[in-house]
Amino acid sequence: MGEPVVKASDIPTKIPPNKNESVVKAQIEVDGVNCNVTCVSMGNPHCVTFGTTENQNLLVDEINLADIGPKFEHHTLFPARTNTEFVQVFSRSHLKMRVWERGAGATLACGTGACAAVVAAILEGLSERNCSVDLPGGPLEIEWREEDNHVYMTGPASGGTRRNIQGYPKFFYDTFI
Repeated sequence: MGEPVVKASDIPTKIPPNKNESVVKAQIEVDGVNCNVTCVSMGNPHCVTFGTTENQNLLVDEINLADIGPKFEHHTLFPARTNTEFVQVFSRSHLKMRVWERGAGATLACGTGACAAVVAAILEGLSERNCSVDLPGGPLEIEWREEDNHVYMTGPASGGTRRNIQGYPKFFYDTFI
């Protein structure tokens, strides 16, 4: 997946950096609740939260994603909007995540989001550099290698639906879809 970007201005976020030029476990208010967030870009902006100031351990299955997701996505602190990962920590090598993708809403999986979640967990001191991330669509294995600063993802892939895209010849569908 490449190298993560953690410099706040490059993500972009308007949250003031609190660790060098990065946003790590910073407090922001969303819908009247003070959330701890870490911001990472994997080529697209991610806001990762493991909990609030009152509850450090999210139970991701209890989150009303359709309600809270858009409030993060459209928050004024994210000028390009943001993807948001809600992450529960089971152990230093096992996370569970639900994601709200900007422009799409709740999705079953998000590879860049899982990568951002592991980077954020490492920056917050919550995980090792190799993690299993459980998502509604299935598990992913994520590794942030110290040697080359790249994040690697492995996991299952499955085909989507076949659609007739007007104007494309039949060989396009047989080859690419």
